Amino acid sequence: MDIEDLRTFVEVAHAGGVSAAAVRLGISKSMVSRRLLRLETELGVQLLARSTRGAALTEAGTTYRDFAARACAELDVGSETILPDGDLRGRLRIAAPLTFGPTHFAPMLAELARRHPQLQVQTCYSDRFVDLIAEGFDCAIRVGYLEDSNLIARRVGAINGKLVASPGYVAVHGAPETPDELGAHEALMQGTEAWQLTDGGRVITVRPQGRFKADNGTALVAAAVAGLGIAYVPDWLTKDYIAAGALVPVMERHPPPPAGAYVIRPPGQHPAKKIRVLIELLVEYCDQSPAANELALPQGLIGDLAR
Repeated sequence: MDIEDLRTFVEVAHAGGVSAAAVRLGISKSMVSRRLLRLETELGVQLLARSTRGAALTEAGTTYRDFAARACAELDVGSETILPDGDLRGRLRIAAPLTFGPTHFAPMLAELARRHPQLQVQTCYSDRFVDLIAEGFDCAIRVGYLEDSNLIARRVGAINGKLVASPGYVAVHGAPETPDELGAHEALMQGTEAWQLTDGGRVITVRPQGRFKADNGTALVAAAVAGLGIAYVPDWLTKDYIAAGALVPVMERHPPPPAGAYVIRPPGQHPAKKIRVLIELLVEYCDQSPAANELALPQGLIGDLAR
């Protein structure tokens, strides 16, 4: 059995179709189809049900997908184990936030590729929640406060954010002083998330309400500047607006607790070597860079993308 045929099938299963898998793999659709047909012929079973609208896994394909994914993962670990120290090869697919990823994490990922010429680094920048396992990502960079899940997280740095509003909004509606008062104000949010605030040594969770929602921090800042409500956003997005007087901090007696930047990976006993190297690089950057303390804080929970 050809390992590339097996990897191609896993990619098709994760991507949801031949076309999407071909884009991820960087090969033609005809090549993907040939590999799938070769694998099905060798197994003597149909893995994909094909139609004019695309392809879907058969019952046998759904069952075989998990075994194939585990086999590919084990082979990757084995290959990494015997590589010379420092060498990385293969592909690393990363999900990262659109709000700050291209400005803050893209230089680090470029450095990772520079240090390891045989490593293929593929990054998806999006502020939506990405399902790592179903969509075939090796890991994700997330920021904020992590929800409970079966994923494994490694903290790589600290991040800070605050609640802000426009002077015009404050003039009309006032500024909340306590967490209870926040419920009477318009909140600018990603969705239905909770916000965490501090009260002395305690952390308080509040669930604000609002009619304006966006999955991008820059869009929420624009809404706050327009006077639509109170936003909970990263310091690096708001510092210039605060300096110019377009935004003012609110709830300063109850600031958000420090949050974190994390690398999240699917469950497994040992992380792949390429993920360990990525984590070490991010920790190195966050320890040395003044900008690390200004990495994006999402609107309450997680700033990326995935569960």
